[in-house]
This record gives sequence, C-alpha cells and structure tokens, in this order.
Amino acid sequence: MVLKTSLGASKISDPNLNDERDLMGIFERNSVPTSYKISYLANSLILPFYDFVKASYGLNRGEYLLLFCLAYVPKLTAQDVANMTGRPRDSISRAVHRMADEGYLDRIPDPGDGRQAFLTITKRGLELHEEVVANFIAREKELLEVLSAEEQLNLNKILDKLVQTM
Repeated sequence: MVLKTSLGASKISDPNLNDERDLMGIFERNSVPTSYKISYLANSLILPFYDFVKASYGLNRGEYLLLFCLAYVPKLTAQDVANMTGRPRDSISRAVHRMADEGYLDRIPDPGDGRQAFLTITKRGLELHEEVVANFIAREKELLEVLSAEEQLNLNKILDKLVQTM
C-alpha cells in the first residue's frame, strides 16, 4: 500500500482490493469542506507538536499553552488563558499549580478578587518557552513554505478575520 500523508497525495492503491480509492476527495466531497480542511491542518500541525513537547519537556498541552500566552501577554489570570486558548478552565488551573510549583510562573493575588491570581512568567519559564517555540516555528515554516510571501500574508489576514468572529 502506498500512503503519503501530505495534502499532495491523491490516491491510495490497495492491492488487496484491486481498486483505487480517492482519499483526498474527502476534502471537497463533504458538507463542510472549509472546516474539515482547517481541522485537518490544525491536527496535522498541533497534535505531533504537543506529542513532541510532552516527550521532550514533560509538559502537557495546557501547561505549554499557559507559558505560551504568558510569554506574549505578561499578566493574565487563569480564566484569561482559558479564554485565549479555548481550553477548559480546570485544565488551565491544574497547569497553573504545576507550573508555579516548578518555578515557571509566579502567582500574584488579585487584590480586587481574592478568588483569583494574576500570573506572570518567570525567567525560567520564558527560557523554556523560547526553547520549545523554536521547534514550533520551524514546523510552521515547513508547513508554509509552499506559499509565497503574498499568500502567507493573505492567509494571515483571512485567519485574523475568522479568529475575530469566534
């Protein structure tokens, strides 16, 4: 059996079935082709990345997303991170406890609301984020190299517009 895992693959031949199946047709022959393509690309990019992060750094998705957000927005609450990432609040709360215990972030009590704390990334957390994100940058670059600079710019504009509707 011949199988290519890129979008460029169009057919798989199975000698046991003596026919060809157009597996790439799923991208157009479904009721939600755009959503399916976005899901496929996200899964192909994100799932292997988080498997790598877990195996290489011992961080689960919520823990790394917490560092990621704090690396770019210096003061957040756990609820802010949950809202920014679409992750469940309880998974972010668990991540906050572990990452604080490991010295990757600091918790500062919110004087206006004793039930929550402001989170900030520590130098150690920022160093870890920079090491991890370098791998993500390389993977994103690899994915996007088939697009011209103008196409990448247009893709980002389209994604920005879609994200703002969520």
